[in-house]
Amino acid sequence: MSIRAVKTFLCGSVLFVFFLTGAFALTASGLGKRVDEKTKRPNILLIIGDDIGIDATTNMYPGLIDSLTKQYGPSGHNHPDYKMINGRPASTPSLDSLAKGGIRFTHAWTQPFCSPTRTSLLTGLFSAKTGVLDYTNWLSQNHHSFVKDLKEKGGYSTAIFGKWHIAGLGQYPGMKPKEAGFDLFRGNLHGGLATYFEYDYQIQDDTTPPDQWRTEKAPVRSLPGIAPTTYAAVVKTADTINWITEQEKNNPDKPWFVWFAFNLSHITGNQMPNPMVIPNADTMDEPSRKEMEACMGPDGQFGSANVGSCSSEALMRAMTNSMDTMIGRVIETVEKLDPNTYIIYLGDNGTWMFGEKREFIDNLYITRKERSKGTTYESGVRVSMAIKGPGIKANKQSDEWIHNVDLFSTILELAGLEVPKTVPNRTGDGMVSLDSVSLTPILFKGATGLRDPDMGYLLTETVNPIKNNFRHVGARNATYKVICGNNPETGSCTFYNLIDDPIEEYPLPKPDSCENYKNRKWSPADPEWNFCRLQEVIATESFMAEPKK
Repeated sequence: MSIRAVKTFLCGSVLFVFFLTGAFALTASGLGKRVDEKTKRPNILLIIGDDIGIDATTNMYPGLIDSLTKQYGPSGHNHPDYKMINGRPASTPSLDSLAKGGIRFTHAWTQPFCSPTRTSLLTGLFSAKTGVLDYTNWLSQNHHSFVKDLKEKGGYSTAIFGKWHIAGLGQYPGMKPKEAGFDLFRGNLHGGLATYFEYDYQIQDDTTPPDQWRTEKAPVRSLPGIAPTTYAAVVKTADTINWITEQEKNNPDKPWFVWFAFNLSHITGNQMPNPMVIPNADTMDEPSRKEMEACMGPDGQFGSANVGSCSSEALMRAMTNSMDTMIGRVIETVEKLDPNTYIIYLGDNGTWMFGEKREFIDNLYITRKERSKGTTYESGVRVSMAIKGPGIKANKQSDEWIHNVDLFSTILELAGLEVPKTVPNRTGDGMVSLDSVSLTPILFKGATGLRDPDMGYLLTETVNPIKNNFRHVGARNATYKVICGNNPETGSCTFYNLIDDPIEEYPLPKPDSCENYKNRKWSPADPEWNFCRLQEVIATESFMAEPKK
């Protein structure tokens, strides 16, 4: 008789679920131990939320808003607009429960746009190495995918449901799901749906070559208590639940991996009269439904783009709550099949906002205009992330500075597979070092200092097509952060202390020159040293670096 254990991870807007089968279990004492041929590897479910920054999901972090209000209020910085911090996040009971049941990460970074984040997760590389810097770029088929390792080395069945957005746009010249190691794909290859109710439903399965797909009309799906609908969130949730159920029934001893990616709460491409949506009423909890009823008026309608008088902020909350409801359905099903599960949730980037009509951040941050998704400010790259599962103590918090790129190594280690130190570059004619660092020491031992606090770094970088291809790079270490626009010269860069100023309201003075850094007259105890070190990282390791000869 097979005993199945499931582990759970939660990160921002991506969700992973690991089912352990047989005698295999990860414990602190067994970290890094390879799975032998007689043991069963964990199943893994990954769920990704779209355009949902930490500001939309602060209920996952009890005390965060109160702490920031105090830090920026009269007893702290005494910011004149500190009351803006205490706004209105979405109702997210399913994600809140995940965070409470495991470990939540307070400083998880991603890339500023959807495609770069997904390619960093898949490859374990920062964007400069993948060449994917915005939502129009595509990932080269020469890159290494951890999903291929799961399938070819770990014997996994693999499937993806929902948004891919790694192959580029148009004819999707980049890496498709089957080329990345997936057996099955049902969802959308592009970045955004035309509408949430009428859209291309794209499929790769055992009848399609790895570089081809077929397109069908949006199917009708239902769930218990949820009426039949083409609403994309319900369709991909039903597809995910059906596939997992079939795997458990037909191949109970074979491990599986699912990449489950929402389009919520991303705006749509062609949906009129509004690019946002009031979700189906039966996919929202009571507080969210009541908020919609109060603002929609006679012209508003559930399950449509007829949003009445509802603000973008209110619609963002409703769409995020609808996603949360669907996440709860998947978790409920998974835990009925086997309660021992790893779940990882992660958002793909910050919440959308460029000071336009679609501005819908009204929580956590004070300065909002020209920030958020598409920039390397914290509001553009800081997301919710939490992990829950066997061996992970409940209701714990890690303030470690991490990046979604770290999930590449984490997943492979949890699957009992070897993590490569180098992987092929995008042209396939050389090797590059991995940027990913496994989070398992944090999960099972409560470790800190995975990266050196001074010399270690994280990178987040983009070219923003919405802003005339404006170039933006952020680099941080344990305490400081430097943001450079268009070039890494001192004059274009901004300097912050993220411990003293986590929402970037008070830039620090910059040194006129980095000569004292180069001649070692400064040390890491000097703020100037940190500015010069991080500026150096941007100038040499980001896409702004001069081509290496």
